[in-house]
This record gives sequence, C-alpha cells and structure tokens, in this order.
Amino acid sequence: MRYLTYNSDQGPRLGALRGDTIIDVAQLMGGGPTSLLELVQAGPAQWQAVAERFSQINETELSSGDLGQPYDEKIILAPIPRPLKNVLCLGRNYYKHFLEGAVARGEDEKPPEAPIYFTKAVTTINGPFSPVELDESVTKQLDWEVELGLIIGVGGHKISKEDALNHVFGYTVINDLSARDLQFKHTQWYKGKSLDGSCPIGPIVVTPDELPDPLHVPIRLRVNGVTKQDANTGQMMFDIPTQIWDISQALTLEPGDIISTGTPDGVGAFANPPEFLKVGDIMETEVEGIGTMRNEIVAPSR
Repeated sequence: MRYLTYNSDQGPRLGALRGDTIIDVAQLMGGGPTSLLELVQAGPAQWQAVAERFSQINETELSSGDLGQPYDEKIILAPIPRPLKNVLCLGRNYYKHFLEGAVARGEDEKPPEAPIYFTKAVTTINGPFSPVELDESVTKQLDWEVELGLIIGVGGHKISKEDALNHVFGYTVINDLSARDLQFKHTQWYKGKSLDGSCPIGPIVVTPDELPDPLHVPIRLRVNGVTKQDANTGQMMFDIPTQIWDISQALTLEPGDIISTGTPDGVGAFANPPEFLKVGDIMETEVEGIGTMRNEIVAPSR
C-alpha cells in the first residue's frame, strides 16, 4: 500500500494511491480511518482489511468518481501533519557523513560506538511540496539532509533485532533541515534542528511489502537540480533493526512514532567552501521506491 494525506473540502484526509488516483480510505471502507495516524493506531487487522478492500476496487468504482480523484502535488500534506511526539532522529549514522564532519571539526575520526539521537519538535513538520521559510535574522546557515523515515506500527519495549522490522508500519522520505549556526552555537542540537517547518516529510508512506529491502535503498538530494547527496541506506553504521532494538531498550515505542534514520555525506556545512540554502533555492529530496519531495526556500511571511 502507498498511503498519503491530502487536503480536501472536508479538511485533511487519508488516501491510498492507485496509479495516479487518490482513493479516499474512509469512503473505501464505508466509514473508516480518516487519518494515517488513526489507521496506524487501529492495528494490523485494520491494515489488512483496508489492503484487501483496496485490492477489490474495480474500474467501474474508479470511473464513477465517488472514491477517487487525480493525484495533485498541490493538495498533498505531510503523512502525519501533527505527530503525537517529536520526530526521533539519528545523527552521524553514515560513516562518510561522520567522517566529513570530523575532518571539518578537526576531531577524532573514530566512529561512534553507539547511535547518536536527537529530536525535532512536532512544529517542524512540513508538507512534501510546501515552502520552507528562511528567516535570516534567526539563521544564515540552513542546511539540507535527505533521510529515510519510518513510522512505527506496532509498539513495543525491548524489541529484538530479529523482530524489529515487524514493528514498522511504513517508510517515507524526510529532509532533516538544520540551522547549523544554532546547532553548533548551542552545542546541543534540539534548537538548531527544530525551526518551524524544518522537517518536510512525504509525499507518501509505503508499507513494507512495497519496499521489501529498506536496508539497501538509494537516497538522493538535489539543490536547484545539482546533486548534493547520493548514497544508499545500506551505508548506515547502525541499521534499522539496530535502531529499533536500541531505542526500545529504554524507551517504549508506540504506534505513530516517527524515526528519521540519518543522513549521508554531502551536506552543505562540510563542503569546501561551506554552502547553505538561500531564498529561491529548490530542494528535491528522494528515496527510491517511495518518491521525491520538492520544497522551495522562501522569505518569512511574518
């Protein structure tokens, strides 16, 4: 299944993508979940019921126009516009990214022995095709970071590595935008990672059967058509089962939790010379098999 959240006359709605057609899930089910978070929290039996009904859609139902409407980037929202918790993120989780940062900082090049975590506030969530505001009175060093995101479907405590992927509802694309001057000034990462709208996410969430091998997926980011990051999730130092296992040893994971699994090398802060986003720039953030986000940097509206 390929789920998304779209804007309708009734407000945000849960849709499932069939080709270039958005199927309204609540209408499909004759009264069902209207949001992705509601579907995730409903549990595996409901996921299966939606998938089975989705597979039964015929061309007559589609052509009637009661269930579906054409896919249009202008109406696509973040899959979970307002998560229940902060986005849980991995830092320095690709060796080449760790190395480029260590060299730039003049630090020890020995990689971390355990995952590095930080969070992004729920107010960072932004749509996959929405503008990103750059307030230069706040930051002059806004940087890009393509990441594979995952949404927990089945919660748990002390989840084993062997069972970890069974707890994933689906995968998506995340851009972990970072205000580097704030991040380095404050020495902790929360403020520099939590500017309003600094976490575009989407455009869709694919269930594990649609992305059978999340451990080896190409990910890329372009700025104004120029490739800045080009890597593969197989290059993670701490893979997804390890992340879920490690987090859940002390922190209970719950349905709807979002994990952003880290970014590869090629960020602007560690380029020579450093390069940062400016008003008018357009970012394309891609995870192969899921989709591509497109966000323009704009001046603040307030």
